[in-house]
Amino acid sequence: MHLSRDHQNVFVLALCQALFMTGQSMMFILAGLVGADLSENKALATLPITVIIVTTALTTIPASLLMKRFGRKIGFMLGATFAIIGGCIASYGIYHSSFWIFVIGTMTIGIHGGFAQYYRFAAADVAKADFKSKAISLVISGGIIAAFLGPALVNYTFDIHVVPFFGSFVSIVILASLAILILGLINIPRPSFTERSSSGRPLRKIIQQPELIGAVFVGMIGYGMMSLLMTATPLAMVAHGYMVHDASFVIQWHLVAMFGPAFFTGSLINRYGVMKVLMSGTLLLFLAITAALAGETVTHFWASLFALGLGWNFTFIGASYLLTETYQSEERAKVQALNDFMVFGFVALCSLTSGTLFHFYDWQTINQVAIPVIATASITIIVMIWRRDKLA
Repeated sequence: MHLSRDHQNVFVLALCQALFMTGQSMMFILAGLVGADLSENKALATLPITVIIVTTALTTIPASLLMKRFGRKIGFMLGATFAIIGGCIASYGIYHSSFWIFVIGTMTIGIHGGFAQYYRFAAADVAKADFKSKAISLVISGGIIAAFLGPALVNYTFDIHVVPFFGSFVSIVILASLAILILGLINIPRPSFTERSSSGRPLRKIIQQPELIGAVFVGMIGYGMMSLLMTATPLAMVAHGYMVHDASFVIQWHLVAMFGPAFFTGSLINRYGVMKVLMSGTLLLFLAITAALAGETVTHFWASLFALGLGWNFTFIGASYLLTETYQSEERAKVQALNDFMVFGFVALCSLTSGTLFHFYDWQTINQVAIPVIATASITIIVMIWRRDKLA
């Protein structure tokens, strides 16, 4: 059966998203535990995760500008190459029990994230208008594979070698290598000369749009609070006497909740509007906090992380779609770069804050800190809804 260009791109990018998120899920499950094992200062346990996100944030701007000049295929392949290099360095650090070499490895892997975050926009940018929200949603749905493959690889590889966790990071190298092969099938034309040479309106004018500000802000909060809580979850569960496979189980279902709804989130946006989807997302984030504060059994951790994943899905996909309505084609590189830099810069801050709060306080405190932040996102959405109704 012949696929249209839109559907072919979505299929290829969803597979690449699956491979990328499989590696990410493995790192989110293991990197904090490896950090705690290798570092003498346990407050730095989540630093290997934080540097992934920091590097991702710092890479978003040069990655977007590079792909504007040379095209999505070359950019995505380059990003996956950095994952291969980083996986080799991280594996070397684990083998030689060097915390800082391991950190350098995860930091290099983070460069891949700076490119891979554009998978969702790559599909939307060349899709027909009525397929745009579905393109973003379906590409992100590739992560549902990671929900099962990532934890399964963790369970199979974390003790496969005499040095714990070594095999897991070797498998990340293999995942990135497969992504490079699959990316050869992508069908996104290189930007035209006009698009490469024109940048459209000045950025200072574009960012004056209230809905662009709202899209960036809600995206920051949704992804940031997810990072804050998810990063600390394996540490909190191990601290409460649970095993690695218990944490892996909880993270697995968190990933199912993150990516499973993406099969229909785009349709929900088309049917009910992006604002209702965004508001539903923040309500689910509140539900995650409620479950976490209710108790510390495996069931409570599971319920909290499941609701957290759903909330991330609605806020991130909704905010990504809303952003695409605020720029013209020649402006996409700088607007997408600004968005992802802001989002992942905040995610990095939340990740680092998570480890510090857990070291000096506890799991309950981390959840309490998230409440006013999520409330601010909800108020922002309400203001956007009020403004739309006023202009209608």
